[in-house]
Amino acid sequence: MGAGWVAGVTRARALRTRRLGPESIGKVAASRTLDDALRYLAATPYRHDINPGATPAEAQRAVSAALLWHLRVLAGWQPATGAQAVRALAAGFEISNTEHHLSEMVVGPERPHPPPYRLGALAIAWTRLARTRTPSELRTALAASDWGDPGGDSPAALATGMRVSAAVRLATAVPDAAPWAAARLVLLFGREVFVVGRRLPDVSVRRASRLLGPRAVSAGSYADFRQALPADTRRVLDDVDQAADLWRAEARWWDAVERDGRELLRTSSFGLGPVVGAVALLSADAWRTRGALELAARGGGPGDWTAAEAPDGPG
Repeated sequence: MGAGWVAGVTRARALRTRRLGPESIGKVAASRTLDDALRYLAATPYRHDINPGATPAEAQRAVSAALLWHLRVLAGWQPATGAQAVRALAAGFEISNTEHHLSEMVVGPERPHPPPYRLGALAIAWTRLARTRTPSELRTALAASDWGDPGGDSPAALATGMRVSAAVRLATAVPDAAPWAAARLVLLFGREVFVVGRRLPDVSVRRASRLLGPRAVSAGSYADFRQALPADTRRVLDDVDQAADLWRAEARWWDAVERDGRELLRTSSFGLGPVVGAVALLSADAWRTRGALELAARGGGPGDWTAAEAPDGPG
């Protein structure tokens, strides 16, 4: 046990107070208007960048930006191994930056885009990616980085390739998060292939097979895909009999992340486990808060605010 781990785990446990928790998230969801919800959030750990009159998308992005700041602080207290793990867990922010950057290339500057997330030491290759000016250049920059070649320069190939790469890297670098990475990849692969009807580039298929197995990634139907998955990974698809219902598994995935994160944070050891647990709990709380904001923007009240989509989860 080194002094770096003592400081890093102590900081991870302290960050538990930077969450809203179910009761407060419920109050956000019950707000009659989005402005009411924003006024409530202004006195919470998500207050940074929360502005009156924000649109739902702006408010949700402010919540994600607050999460990113907490992860940057957490990473700054870690020894090298811990910082590397937080970087792998926060990869979704660099993916989001890259998607917006690519959209600016394709659509042009006339459509407003949010400023990129400030990644700091959590960046993987963002400085190089941000300098690219064409999709082809972006693909080349990715291929020369830890992201690897996405297998194409279309928006779909680039975005999907980065997500597959992030899942495989997370499973390899952070064993405690490997089940989350594999389950997240199940949802991504199933949605792309069996809902959208889009075949992934060969290089992404090969990467995905490392977590899902060669039989699953070569399956010709959703039923065969589900059956071919490793037993532990298949659990995320329990009761999801049709590909069109994959969205239902998203909330189940977050429930698992939150449950596992709570257990990891409870461990008494000074090592990577509590750090991974803190990231999981912070990320799940931000996801639920984003969902609560979406419900508030629709008039508030009781509802399934836990099922709103958010891109910024572990890995």
